[in-house]
Amino acid sequence: MVVKLVLAGALALAYRGRASTERKGVPPFIGATPEALFRELKPAPIEPAWILAGTPVARVAQHSCTEDKCSVTAMWDCTAGTFRWFFGDDETVVIVEGEVFITAEDGTQRLLKAGDIGYFKAGTWATWRIDTYVRKIAFMRQPIWLPLALFYRIRNRLRRAIKGTGLGL
Repeated sequence: MVVKLVLAGALALAYRGRASTERKGVPPFIGATPEALFRELKPAPIEPAWILAGTPVARVAQHSCTEDKCSVTAMWDCTAGTFRWFFGDDETVVIVEGEVFITAEDGTQRLLKAGDIGYFKAGTWATWRIDTYVRKIAFMRQPIWLPLALFYRIRNRLRRAIKGTGLGL
């Protein structure tokens, strides 16, 4: 187990150490206006079994995806309806237009409107009630396996200590 963790860490460090020009596929910067993303929205039907009320119509446009495919940024919109949603990845949302009433699986309820930010933990369900329309920017990230995440935290602490920042976080 320890050997696998050390090997995975070494491979990750070697990969991250490569010059960004050696990495192909993802440009160093991707910019877009909300209007450009809005024009690129394509149908993204909600699983019919998840719909509780109405006939919500959802669309999505991908803005960017990391080379390792672990993080994605996208614009998503949806018309009126109520539905359950499963979050397979950690997801942070910024509401751009409209509003949505969220009920998390633990019973927490919150109205998110334009300018608000919400976070949904991977592996959880939430109920979305959209009275008219909502548009969001979503930042999705696949959770890192806990032992590997701990390795990165330790490595980062060591780096900061060596550099003398004194942060030690």
